[in-house]
Amino acid sequence: MEKIAIKLNIANRIYPMKIDRNSEEYVRKAIKNVAERLKFYESNYAIKDKQDLLAMCLIEYASKLETLEKNDTIDSEQKESLIKIEDMLDAVL
Repeated sequence: MEKIAIKLNIANRIYPMKIDRNSEEYVRKAIKNVAERLKFYESNYAIKDKQDLLAMCLIEYASKLETLEKNDTIDSEQKESLIKIEDMLDAVL
């Protein structure tokens, strides 16, 4: 598969990544979702440190992945997307 270089803005930091071209849409959507969750946590909790907010997002997404894996109701495409989100969050932390 062809790899492309992209730059992702997560919590006001730029992260360069190389991804499969056909994954770009999923990665960008995942980053948008993370940004929305960061805003949610920032506005609903008295936490301003971006690393703490990212950790909360990571816990949320990882627990959702664990729940889905345990229930075994996830298809391979959804699982791949969640694993990519988890990998990106792991890279940030």
